[in-house]
Amino acid sequence: MKHRFIIIFLFFASLINAQEEKTSYSFSLDEAIEHAKKNNYTAINASKDIEAAKQKKWETTASGLPQINANLTYLNNLNFTEQGVTGNAFNPGGDPNDVSTITFGTKHSMDAKATLSQLIFDGSYIVGLQSAKVYLQISENAKIKTDLEVTEMVTNAYGNVLLARENISILENNKTSLEKTLFETQETFKNGLIEEENVEQLQITLSQITSSLSNATKRSEIALNFLKIALGIDINNDLELKENLDELTTKNVVLTSMSEDFEVKNSIDYRMGENNEKSKQLLLKLERYRGLPTIGAQLNYGYNSFANQFDFFNQDQRWYNNSNFGVSINMPIFSSFRDHSRKQQAKIALEQAKNELKDTEQRLKLQYQQAQSDYDYSIEQYATSKSNLKLAERIEKKQQVKFKEGLSSSFEFTEAQRQLYSSQQGLLQSMIDVINKKTALDKITTKQ
Repeated sequence: MKHRFIIIFLFFASLINAQEEKTSYSFSLDEAIEHAKKNNYTAINASKDIEAAKQKKWETTASGLPQINANLTYLNNLNFTEQGVTGNAFNPGGDPNDVSTITFGTKHSMDAKATLSQLIFDGSYIVGLQSAKVYLQISENAKIKTDLEVTEMVTNAYGNVLLARENISILENNKTSLEKTLFETQETFKNGLIEEENVEQLQITLSQITSSLSNATKRSEIALNFLKIALGIDINNDLELKENLDELTTKNVVLTSMSEDFEVKNSIDYRMGENNEKSKQLLLKLERYRGLPTIGAQLNYGYNSFANQFDFFNQDQRWYNNSNFGVSINMPIFSSFRDHSRKQQAKIALEQAKNELKDTEQRLKLQYQQAQSDYDYSIEQYATSKSNLKLAERIEKKQQVKFKEGLSSSFEFTEAQRQLYSSQQGLLQSMIDVINKKTALDKITTKQ
């Protein structure tokens, strides 16, 4: 009994703990975008790329600053190397044809040395510093592009959730209205005033709406979870959206003009193309600098000691100081035209980068025209859809009255209903199109 009580207690404690760990979020679209820029996994990695680029920049800078290295070497001569000498090398009166051997060194030796080195001149180091700066710019521009993509993804996901929920609301209202009409029609049929076909036609329509409502409910849940993933939050957490579809659409209806100049150089894709061109310029510069000499200086300072017994740490052990200073110059002279080939390859790569930048410029201008045209059309479709919905509502109401009074057939009433439902979906789609097309336009113009 006691064990059972403990198990039950732990079970409820775990449930309470799980509830406490569950987090609730509430975002407007702008708040959701800002949250995603900091917590979306792709955005986080883009930020880390910038940090890595900064570290790479310092790594390149540090390679031209003073470097200090220490070295400690211990040698144990297990068997000495024998050196051969002529027979009379140490005995002038001996037989010159005899060969004797002699050994040099001690059983143990130790050498401790510190080296200070400094690069004086290296063309590749100069280019490396410039390349590190460009590499950082590339990472920063990549982060901007990632933020734009995250903004587009979150906006689309946010809008899809609102679209799904609005669709559910419309279907529920349609279902309620149709159930009322079906009930009245069934009562009329019982009294023998209409044919059974009228009832059956409404039942078919109601079945279709019920099925659509069930599917819309499931899709709403999926859309919400997709938004959570885009925001970088756990799908088990609660998420509330502060804005509705109508508010979001109205906010994104901005009457812009095609005559406005599009500054292509402000586009992030163009700036990334410039980064690519600059990196190719640096590669060509590097190949040219390979023909310059490399100059470096080095200062060595150390001690060594020798003994036949391992007693290097005794106070009486003698250590011998050594030091030297040197300057080295490395001058390339002839490489069998290998360096010339490298320069030509770098020139070709630079010409390709320039062509790619021109292509990017023309492509961005065309994409802007297309995006602006699509956005303007979405606004027109939104206005048209609102007008069509009002007409469809009036037609459906008139047909409903005629149907109840026996002045129109069930087929005519059903067609009016289908036209109404189609107009409702058309308006919802036009609203989401306005939001998405505006986001796509902002992405091309690099508006954040």
